[in-house]
Amino acid sequence: MRIPLPTLQDGGVTVRPIAVRDARSLEHELAANRIWLRRWEATNPGGGPFYDARTGIRLLLGMARQGVGLPLVIEVDGAFAGQLNVSQIAYGSLSSAAIGYWVAERFAGRGATPTAVALVSDHLLQQLGLHRIEICIRPENRPSLRVVEKLGFRYEGLRRRYIHIDGAWRDHFAFGLTAEDVPFGVLRRWKDGKADPGWAAVPVADRIAAGVEPA
Repeated sequence: MRIPLPTLQDGGVTVRPIAVRDARSLEHELAANRIWLRRWEATNPGGGPFYDARTGIRLLLGMARQGVGLPLVIEVDGAFAGQLNVSQIAYGSLSSAAIGYWVAERFAGRGATPTAVALVSDHLLQQLGLHRIEICIRPENRPSLRVVEKLGFRYEGLRRRYIHIDGAWRDHFAFGLTAEDVPFGVLRRWKDGKADPGWAAVPVADRIAAGVEPA
């Protein structure tokens, strides 16, 4: 079942469908932000073939046609700022999806990422009728952890060697939200100052197990 790709906006932040014509902008930002992004990039454990941006975009659009993903671009004031991909979309008794994202370094700390995640989360819960959203983050990735703290995602546990990142299997912290957590929406709760960052607190034991200093 193909899922329509949304265009969502709040202030200067827009989330829109990715297109093959974005390949050049995508390649430019990935190259310009290589040092910034490399530690968080998913890799192929088998060292498989290289795919260029156009091929990658077509693969993502194929997932959208199958109804299991939403490949999106984050724009700030009309400029290509990063990507937000929804994956693992499931309906029925599970009714859930996972969100992953990145932004170029020059846009970090400007509220673009939490705004984009909140917009898409609300779309998934309110428009698509999903029940749960998950975000998994490497324990060392403080900028991404700040996003789930700001939006009040709930910490759900440590996933050992969960995703192959930057050449090795890496631990991840898992965070989630359900529709019951945000009856009026993720964006509104955050904008109204009602998102509790304490929901995203990681227990000391899990931080130690993941090899990061206790907060």
